[in-house]
Amino acid sequence: MGPMSRNRSLLYSVFLLGVVLHGCASYKPRPAHESPFLQRAQTQVESNVRVKAAVPDAAETRQIFGVDLYRQGIQPVWIEIENNNDRAVWFLPVSLDPMYFTPLEASFKSHFRFSDTANEQMDRHFFKNGQDVYVQPKDRRAGFVFTNLDEGTKAFVIDLVGDDRQVRSFTFFIPVPGLKLDHRKVNFRGLYRPEEWVNFADEEDLIDYLRRLPCCTANKAGSETGDPLNLVVIGSGDDVYHAFIRAGWDETETITAGSALKTGISYLFGGRYRYSPVSALYVFGRPQDLALQKARTTIHERNHLRLWLAPALFQGQLVWVGQISRDIGVRFTTKTLLTHKIDPDVDETRSYLIQDLLYSQGLGKFAFVQGVGAAPIESPRQNLTGDPYFTDGLRAVLWVSSQPVGFEKVDFIDWELPAQ
Repeated sequence: MGPMSRNRSLLYSVFLLGVVLHGCASYKPRPAHESPFLQRAQTQVESNVRVKAAVPDAAETRQIFGVDLYRQGIQPVWIEIENNNDRAVWFLPVSLDPMYFTPLEASFKSHFRFSDTANEQMDRHFFKNGQDVYVQPKDRRAGFVFTNLDEGTKAFVIDLVGDDRQVRSFTFFIPVPGLKLDHRKVNFRGLYRPEEWVNFADEEDLIDYLRRLPCCTANKAGSETGDPLNLVVIGSGDDVYHAFIRAGWDETETITAGSALKTGISYLFGGRYRYSPVSALYVFGRPQDLALQKARTTIHERNHLRLWLAPALFQGQLVWVGQISRDIGVRFTTKTLLTHKIDPDVDETRSYLIQDLLYSQGLGKFAFVQGVGAAPIESPRQNLTGDPYFTDGLRAVLWVSSQPVGFEKVDFIDWELPAQ
């Protein structure tokens, strides 16, 4: 057989393979109502409009749409809008995710390589299940918006504008199954006995209590001190949780084989692992109850904080003590082999958090109180892995809110002033 004959045979084989693959790919999604994710739906009502929302996890999404959208970084959010008014309302999907995907865009990213028939079926299925933006009076519409992926808790706002120009806003915080998050394993109700709780009604008593808290975190044995406890948060569990999630802070996975592998890969290749486990530091004889983080482009650069629920209430609100620092790189140590290096100016990271909550409208008021102990830049202290840090010795005290608070409505309480 000559070269020309062999080339023709090769081309024919490639063509035949394409025809076979074209016919082999199948597309078999399941109706959304058959998926259990709707049992997790949340409902809110305002001005005769009822909004219901739910988020399918990765496996449920594969069943509903027949492809792995999570792998593409796409997360569908199901919304049902029931308009009981005499005038129509418009749904603004940009309020949910400014960078959302259209139904056909999400479908295109998931197309099979050699099956036009299956891809046409996919396009029609995605388009049919998209959410309409216009809801007639006395009508109900349900469908999906294709958003960027957020694991853990999906936080979003749904804005509706009526023909009467009235704006209705609905804020949702929906847990999505999948990640094993650190705070979900904590029995907050069982942390303290009833007689251990103290309820402060007077500011002076609270200030005295906050000043007498430990200066720093510790190791498990309590024999060495670590990062400074430079943060106090006051608010209910939901207020704290929602304020930080709305500000873009991510939850933290527990240490498992899977999370350890993802962390290792991110360390080696500089990936952005938003939910990376945070090492345990100890206060009240236990590791942190909740860790949150804001990753930058890589795992080596992130702001992260730890919170412990204190056995104290102030005017009926929970009191949390915490530690915040900024990771600026990684380095080798004799204790842990590899560790994050923190920015030594921990007061700047404390200031960053105040600004962040201000601009995300999650802060009601704030103050500063002594308790950490000053450590000047000329004579810094060290954390448990040997990183130096310096501080003016103050703790930021933050009253958080799960409802948006305008910038101009945030109060500063003049307890102590940071060093100038």
